[in-house]
Amino acid sequence: MTVRTGGADAPRTLPPAVLTGCVRSATAAPSLHNSQPWLFRVTGDGVDVYADPRRRLEGLDPAGRELFISVGAAVFTLRLAIRREGFLTRCALFPDPDDADLVARVTVGRPAVPSPAVEALADAIARRHSNRGPFTEDPVPATTLELLRDAAHREGAVLTVADAATRDAIVALSHAADRSLRARGGYRAEKSRSVRHPRRDGMPFSPVGPWDALEAVPTRDFGLLPEQPPETGAFEPYPTILVLSTPGDDRAHWVIAGQALQRVLLAATWQNLATTPASQPVEVPAVRRRLTDGARGLWAQMVIRIGYGRPAAATARRDLSEVLLPD
Repeated sequence: MTVRTGGADAPRTLPPAVLTGCVRSATAAPSLHNSQPWLFRVTGDGVDVYADPRRRLEGLDPAGRELFISVGAAVFTLRLAIRREGFLTRCALFPDPDDADLVARVTVGRPAVPSPAVEALADAIARRHSNRGPFTEDPVPATTLELLRDAAHREGAVLTVADAATRDAIVALSHAADRSLRARGGYRAEKSRSVRHPRRDGMPFSPVGPWDALEAVPTRDFGLLPEQPPETGAFEPYPTILVLSTPGDDRAHWVIAGQALQRVLLAATWQNLATTPASQPVEVPAVRRRLTDGARGLWAQMVIRIGYGRPAAATARRDLSEVLLPD
């Protein structure tokens, strides 16, 4: 349902049922291993968004950085869904110092007709799926890369396109990071638990993608179970790699990174690009430091691979009753 504004009888706010629909859209956001670490409460004039610390992956995310990035992606999707309904939004991060899990309070603002760009981004919510398969060798146009940089900038982040040397270093660092992570106690078991048969969370086998035998792209070894051996694939030899950074590295900047990440991914989907967020290069502190631009005061938060590829399968989402808190 899209509420259009402008007439004398136009609604001045969104009814709870429509806000609940916006929450449903927000649950389509990406999250680490599809952990979906968010909860929502519909209020009289908006939605409170909470982190669900029970769903943090301790082996991969001991500090909770990627949990907050995931919640930030859901916050942006919620804002966009409300904007598509014909209203501006206000967003306050960590509005209650006594409630550390309350990440954002998204309030419905004044009516405003959504622009064509807003409509296009919102239409991309249902079509955006992480694609871990091979991409073609077709280059991404410079104008499209500029659009993606602008998307990150609008959310307070910086998106950098890796040059050839940096790209090769990132790929090597990604595989080094994966080897380092595999050495952690419980890490492989945690990954294997994330690769699930059909259910509402975790990673089903189909979106994991084939194995890159030449290790040309920053893909993660998901520790697949023995009865499901990885399929090999012919990946692009020179992937287009982006680094998303923020001018700080506290929990507020992690939420900002998540909002920027989702805006970039939706803008790429709008441009018919496939996307692969790759978090393993920034999950190992030593590797992350090499991707961080200290001279510019920018902290690397996520690596993104983009290109043209076949449509990817969607991952399941938890039922709305599991993520919607009582008013």
